[in-house]
Amino acid sequence: MAEMFIGGKYMEFPGLERFPVINPANGEVVDTVPLAEAEQVDAAVQEAHRAFPGWWDTPAARRGELLATAARAVLSHVDELAQLLTSEQGKPLRESRIEIRRFVDTLDHYAGLAKNIRGGYVPDLDEGTYGLVVKRPLGVVGAIVPWNFPTTLLGNKLGPALVTGNTVVAKPAETTPLTTLRIAQIMHEAGIPAGVFNVITGTGPVAGEALVTHPLVRKVAFTGSTATGKRIMALAADGVKRVTLELGGSDPMIVCDDADLDGAASAASVSRFFNCGQACVAVKRLYVFENVLDQFLEKLLPRVQRLRMGPGTMEGVILGPLHTDRQRRIIEEQVQDAIASGARVVHGGKRPEGELFEKGFFYEPTVLLSPSHDSRVAREEVFGPVLPIWPVKDLDEAIELANSSIYGLGSYVWTRSLDRASYAAHRLEAGYTWVNAAQKIYDELPFGGMKQSGFGREHGSEALDYYLETRSVVVRTTT
Repeated sequence: MAEMFIGGKYMEFPGLERFPVINPANGEVVDTVPLAEAEQVDAAVQEAHRAFPGWWDTPAARRGELLATAARAVLSHVDELAQLLTSEQGKPLRESRIEIRRFVDTLDHYAGLAKNIRGGYVPDLDEGTYGLVVKRPLGVVGAIVPWNFPTTLLGNKLGPALVTGNTVVAKPAETTPLTTLRIAQIMHEAGIPAGVFNVITGTGPVAGEALVTHPLVRKVAFTGSTATGKRIMALAADGVKRVTLELGGSDPMIVCDDADLDGAASAASVSRFFNCGQACVAVKRLYVFENVLDQFLEKLLPRVQRLRMGPGTMEGVILGPLHTDRQRRIIEEQVQDAIASGARVVHGGKRPEGELFEKGFFYEPTVLLSPSHDSRVAREEVFGPVLPIWPVKDLDEAIELANSSIYGLGSYVWTRSLDRASYAAHRLEAGYTWVNAAQKIYDELPFGGMKQSGFGREHGSEALDYYLETRSVVVRTTT
């Protein structure tokens, strides 16, 4: 049975209710974890608080070295961790390996920035007086991570938090805690001091809220739904805590009539169906110029039809199961609503048949044509393998529809015209825009949302500022 990782070791808490971690491909129990209550959350935060002074006093360059060493240790366990991640999350082994390596890359990136943490000096404020701009860590950071990319999204918080001198208490989703627990142990054994990185397990309403409201937690970094993000904002406001929120998305892709249709079709398919469509940033609404729609569908549909479904451990599988049966039911309801609104099912639209799929939470990759703009797939975040497509007459109509969403996380434009690309890139209401490029998040660039997709930034050197306090010091000399 898995246990919480607190103060450099797995800690047992007899008497706590335990939660079963389910394999989405077959419904079997992989392991169980304890459901932390306020007392256990406090124990983890206290350990992080005790470790903070020593970690802060560790030179930044040394913190970077320790983080880099820990990242390499994680990489040496990539096959073990990928198996664990696939068993609890459901994604194919290939995607699990990509995710673990992405986690390592992010830690390496921030380890490399350790020597670039800078303050400032302002001369001649007054006669014999100068000023200093001093940067210092915040203290204990609460990192709350969802189930769709448990390690990648942890790394986005852990890397900048640790390299700037903060300590961390992470709470993974209760359905995907196992890989995170193992990573914490590996990183500690590789040199991250006890208490610097702790992991609690439990539900959002109990363990998550106890972490957010704990008086010693000075910042909360959260990735998840917009509804939960709003709840965290409200709870954090009482303690005037810093928050970084990466929330839901309904990313639009615009395909113009002068676009590379092969490239656009490939990018749309990969972005929409990677991780069975369970990603905050992914193509979720596709607007194609009407005069090239038929040509575009001829390029797209064969790619969708070739997506091999099955358990993530099976060789050659591209599309694994949805994470939970509840998630599948939501997708089914959204698809039925789209059909009722007038959508035509071009591909998929149902559960796959066969013994291989009976026990898991599988759903066919689905393409819908022309649902109502008031349908749920147009208004809500679609967290599964469903791609709705709408014809548009021109770029202005496409941008208007793209911006009609409450979300503003990512967006995509395909055109050979520099004028069109620049026009769209400046007008799309999204924190990240790809022009004629497949979706990829770069550690070098800041990432975050607009509107109800959140605020604050992860990735880039900009992320460091969200884990540092900026202070001003005025010094008057005696001469």
